[in-house]
Amino acid sequence: MSLALGMTSEQIDDEEERAKAERRQFLRVRMEQPGRLFLPHTNQEAACQVVDLSPGGAQVVSEMVPPDEEQVILYIDGFGRFEGKVIHPDDGTFGVRFHCSDVKRDKIAEQLTLYMNKDLTGDAATKRYEHEPAKGLSRFTRANGDVVSCEILDLSLGGVSLKTHVRPPLGEVVLIGQTAGRVTRHHQNGIAIEFINSHGEKPANSEPPPPVNPFTVIA
Repeated sequence: MSLALGMTSEQIDDEEERAKAERRQFLRVRMEQPGRLFLPHTNQEAACQVVDLSPGGAQVVSEMVPPDEEQVILYIDGFGRFEGKVIHPDDGTFGVRFHCSDVKRDKIAEQLTLYMNKDLTGDAATKRYEHEPAKGLSRFTRANGDVVSCEILDLSLGGVSLKTHVRPPLGEVVLIGQTAGRVTRHHQNGIAIEFINSHGEKPANSEPPPPVNPFTVIA
């Protein structure tokens, strides 16, 4: 007879919670996953690489190293968007301690389990978290200098979906935050933008207007 058959439902629930807690605490995975780093307080951003990920945080390599305790937003390709603070900054590398609930940590643990077994589960399973809903009011700047209010519907490493009544023509280069992007699609609620620097491209010969932070909530 199995151990579970001799346990009450409360004991089984306790064992499941203990197992989840252990997984959140001890699961740590080495990787070389591309990402993007945003500093909301200074409107800075940079490409980065995540070399170590756990349900509680990440180790990041980047040319831009924020100061200790700096609040950051980290997007990790295939895992989604995380908020946290910088710990142990060093030359070219730093840690990020995530601000998230136990439910969020359980989700990260599940993603890491899929990542470690991707040869068995396939890339589709690990990519299902790639687009992270990121509701929030923001602005984008058109090529003619007009600043347009919008709402961020979805954010990924390669682009962003915006809710807006203004629909620039396909192919127009716009600026959201410090990132230039090209309008690639009109949808029912607004537009889809593909980040230009996600493919190493550069915008046309034009001076972009001063940047705005895409994560700033407008009162």
